[in-house]
Amino acid sequence: MVYCFADNVMSPLGVTTAENYQALREGCSALTSYASYSGRSEDDYVASRFTEQQRQQLMISGLTWFESLVYHSVNRALKDCCIDISSHRILFIVSTTKANIDHISSADYNSLQPAESAKRIASLLGLTIQPLVVCNACISGVAALVTAQRMLENGCYDTAIVVGCDVISHFVVSGFQSLKALSPEPCRPFDIERLGLNLGEAAATMILSVNKPETVSWQIVRGAIRNDGYHITSPSPKGEGCASVIKHVTEGIASDTLSAVNVHGTATMYNDQMESKAIESSGLSDIPINTLKGYYGHTLGASGILETIITMHSVSHGELLATLGFSEIGVSGKVNISSKPVSVSKRSFVKIISGFGGCNAAVYINASNDSEDFRVGKICDYSVTHSVNITPHSVIVDEKQIETDIAAGNILAEVYKRHIGSYPKFYKMDRLSQLGFVASELLLNQEHPRLQHCADRAVVLFNHTSSLWVDREYARSIVLGDDYFPSPSLFVYTLPNIVCGEIAVRNGYHAETSFYILPFKNEDMMHRVLTSTFLDHSIQSILAGWIDYVDESHFEAELKLIVKK
Repeated sequence: MVYCFADNVMSPLGVTTAENYQALREGCSALTSYASYSGRSEDDYVASRFTEQQRQQLMISGLTWFESLVYHSVNRALKDCCIDISSHRILFIVSTTKANIDHISSADYNSLQPAESAKRIASLLGLTIQPLVVCNACISGVAALVTAQRMLENGCYDTAIVVGCDVISHFVVSGFQSLKALSPEPCRPFDIERLGLNLGEAAATMILSVNKPETVSWQIVRGAIRNDGYHITSPSPKGEGCASVIKHVTEGIASDTLSAVNVHGTATMYNDQMESKAIESSGLSDIPINTLKGYYGHTLGASGILETIITMHSVSHGELLATLGFSEIGVSGKVNISSKPVSVSKRSFVKIISGFGGCNAAVYINASNDSEDFRVGKICDYSVTHSVNITPHSVIVDEKQIETDIAAGNILAEVYKRHIGSYPKFYKMDRLSQLGFVASELLLNQEHPRLQHCADRAVVLFNHTSSLWVDREYARSIVLGDDYFPSPSLFVYTLPNIVCGEIAVRNGYHAETSFYILPFKNEDMMHRVLTSTFLDHSIQSILAGWIDYVDESHFEAELKLIVKK
């Protein structure tokens, strides 16, 4: 069992969890209107942002704004518990979607990549271990909690520090505007008049341990990650992926023992509708639900952790906070949602979340000191069945080089034409996704027969530079002036986990898809993540490996198919 020992929420509403919770109980919202970055009135937006005064108070010399928030949040959480931060048995996970992306034009941006940032923060905190960055679109925060829970239960670590953070930037705002996803007014989740989402910035930290506390503590009992296998930007209309994670985390649990379901509730047309159908099909229509987006906006990589913490404290106080902005139901699935606080008596809840790339995640959390304390230990290992390696100069499949005469240039397009050539969507992908697609096709073609629609196969990938190539391409589309034209087709690929989604959609995979960023190709950390992924007993095989794309002269895909031993 994994226990929560301490937490922190840092947002425009307060710098501690207590300050934030009190503000929410008073009905305060941090959502405010802001002038556009572009200077065009039609691009004005509503968001939850720290004030300039708050920024000045929280900025740390030598750190970026993103790094400063992460440091403060973790540091405050650490003050509420007693752990040896110099121990090598501590796991440090940072959940983020775009981290320091507002610095992309700076000359030293390579040193500000997510993994480098996490390493710098860890060092400042006094941590001596290698950080792990979870970059799984909007589900990153919950995915980070699931990853931490599994790695603790697998015996890899004793303690985990899990922090999520994202900040408002021209890059992110323009991207969501290009997708026509932003509401020009405060969002209205699940409401018939909802117009879209608001963005927000925040940092949130949970400190987890396998050591059972003497007093009642919140426990992360079970978590799950699943993919729709439907589309990289649109959720499955019936919410099968979301329903799947709910079913997994609530298996064997009577619905009447749940206090609540804290939903994603972005106030976009398709997300809220999908969640309503997933909740209804999961038999949870009578369970109270709420969302916190009307207070904080969508805080991206922080949202899953922030909303889990607030829901823990809310249920501890015997209440479920009102869904701010909701008035009249505007979804077809039956849900129990309220614009007023709701009294609750049970001590457990489910947190669900969904995101681009078709990914969905959920955790089941309860507060009890009666549960059996256990450590799973290293349950499983894996064996490699097939492998592929692609670089600018070679293509090797199962240790045999299959191409020797391709000239320098876009080797991916040439390999696609020679060996695949039947998936025109390939040409719409960014370079990282093209690399992953080609490598996965060559890899999967080694199976005899090729196992398509393999429901129990996960896709778990790692790299160092996130989505660097397309980040730079998209940044060129938002240079202010006559050429200002934010490209939605580029923006969606600025989430590196989209490559996992492309592979899932292509092959009809509905198991887990996860993307991690590391300071370097750390085989030991990758092995720990993969063996822990197999703790989800529904997963029988994983398409896994390293995939990085900087430019046409610097890229590598080293993928393999692995199965449980």
